[in-house]
This record gives sequence, structure tokens and C-alpha cells, in this order.
Amino acid sequence: MAHNLKLRKPLAFFDLETTGVNIQKDRIIEISVVKALINGEIESKTFLVNPGIPIPLESSLIHGIYDEDVKDCPTFKNFAKTLAQFLLGCDLAGFNSNRFDVPMLVEEFLRADVEFDIKNRRLVDAQRIFHLMEPRNLSAAYKFYCGKDLENAHSAHADTMATFEVLCSQVERYAGVKIKNDKGELYEPVQNDVEALHNLTAAKIVDFANRMAYNAKGEEIINFGKHNGKRVVDVLAQEPSYYDWMMKGDFTLDTKRKLTEIKMRAAFGKK
Repeated sequence: MAHNLKLRKPLAFFDLETTGVNIQKDRIIEISVVKALINGEIESKTFLVNPGIPIPLESSLIHGIYDEDVKDCPTFKNFAKTLAQFLLGCDLAGFNSNRFDVPMLVEEFLRADVEFDIKNRRLVDAQRIFHLMEPRNLSAAYKFYCGKDLENAHSAHADTMATFEVLCSQVERYAGVKIKNDKGELYEPVQNDVEALHNLTAAKIVDFANRMAYNAKGEEIINFGKHNGKRVVDVLAQEPSYYDWMMKGDFTLDTKRKLTEIKMRAAFGKK
């Protein structure tokens, strides 16, 4: 199967099935990756994973994967380096991936102590484009854009292939289509360019758990609790113990890493 995406480097579409939706506590049990190559070809890999914890029945009833299915499979740590190598040099794409799949994947790599830097990767979330242009879920998006019913929904490979086809259809359908921004100005949000799609769907992320956000000036702010809306650098300067509280608290490793980066940047800037 070929694709129509204009790429500067491979774009890896992926989908996860997990034990649940808590990024800190739950684990990946299946991951499927469809890698769109620059030459128009695609490669795909699917892995079943032993999560190391029981799979809740309510989760198994959704994706059809039970403890028995994964008991002899490798843990994420066992094949993390192989997966990181397969994703090396790739931008990332998915459906609702910026809110769940990417944060979960990043967290698993951090737990496995395997380097997986996303700073130089473009993140494209087809759901963001879908909700912006045709507000609905993956099955509806597949029916709307591709004219087909999604068979085996909640199978990682089926969902990944559907997302891949949806994004290809989106860039064709919305080529040259303009909508109004919040200032009433016309602009063309969907372009066949991964940089533009990244800016549209993922450019304003501080940490994937959304404990921090950007204000109108592009400054990182706290996005919860008593300091909600305050600049992170101001909170850290005025209440140094807040950093230790967050580092010891029930926050994702990604949030803690981003908070540390902001703290170190501020400290370096004072020198």
C-alpha cells in the first residue's frame, strides 16, 4: 500500500492497547506501528507485550486481550531498544495520540530507561484535525473520510491502519480549504506538510499530562491547583518547596522532567 503524504522523514503512525487509561499506573499490552516512508511505501510492526500487571476484565472486554494472551510475551523493557530503533528518525502520528498514546509511550520508555527523545520529532494527531474540520471518533472518521466501516475496532493494527488512511484522506480533502480563526481571519489549517500538521495539532504542549500549559505570551504556566495560571518560573522562585513537592508527588515522569528542564533553564538564565 502506498501513501500520498509529502514527507521529509518517515512518519510513524501508532496505536496502543493498554491495561487502562492512567498513564502513571497502567501499562502497554499491544502496540502497532505503520511507518510511512519518504518513498511512498509503508512498513508495519505489531507487538504484544506482557504488562507485568493483571489486565482488568473491563479493559479486556474492549480490546479482546487477556492475561493468558500475553503471559509469554516480552515486557516493554525487553524490546524497548528494538522499538526505539524502529522509530529512530521518525515523526509520530496517531488518533488522540497527543493526549494518550504519545504520553503513555514516553512514560514506558522512561520506565525502561531507554532514550526516546521527542524534541526533534513532529507530532501529528489526526483526531485534532478531525474534530476541527468534522467534529466526531475513529470509526466515524473512517466512515466519513474513507467510506468504509471500521472492522475490528480496538484492534491496535486495525485502528492504526484506519488512522493512516484517515490522515491521507484528510490532507486530500482539505487541500485549499479555508476556515476562520478566532480573530475572524481566513486561513488554511490542513496542509500536506508534517511541520504544518504538527503546528496545528501538537505545537502547544508543555507536558503530556497537561499539568502545565502555555499562556498567551508563550510562557509556561501551572495548569492546576492553587497556582493555576501562574508562570512556572515565578512559582518556583517564590515557593522553592513546590518543586520538591511535585518531584515527590503522583505526577508522570514526563511532567517531572519538563518541570526540571524549566527550573534548570531559569537557573542558567540567572547566571
